[in-house]
Amino acid sequence: MGDAGTMPAPLSVTPYVNRFANPVLRNLAGLGWFVALEHAGRRTGKVHRTPLLAFREGDAVTIALTYGPEVQWLKNIRASGRARMLWRGRVLGLGAVRDLSTAEGLARMPQPIRFVFDRTGFCTDFVELPVLTERPSNGPLAAD
Repeated sequence: MGDAGTMPAPLSVTPYVNRFANPVLRNLAGLGWFVALEHAGRRTGKVHRTPLLAFREGDAVTIALTYGPEVQWLKNIRASGRARMLWRGRVLGLGAVRDLSTAEGLARMPQPIRFVFDRTGFCTDFVELPVLTERPSNGPLAAD
């Protein structure tokens, strides 16, 4: 995935994002393009909630991998084949990850984001997750 010349955000900033930005972004989950992606750790089984930007079209959700394809949440979902997402007041049960080509991923982005990614080359990696189940949300994601 991705081109050799692209520059996703460095993984070295992840501890700072997790500590400072994610708590703020989690409060935006479910509003607009902001989501909370729930996934279980590969070794511990611990439930994690990662705030992301996601874009839904029909029965699929597309996520731009702005930190590249080596992020922990993606590894966790690849290992389990499933995740949940709080999306616009709905809880989506998601299935196995499918990698998208850069062209396909960019085509699924809303115009303002597509414009930035296309012009800067900042993000060239994208994944799709199929929506398997959907139900109304009663607030933040919680164990069923």
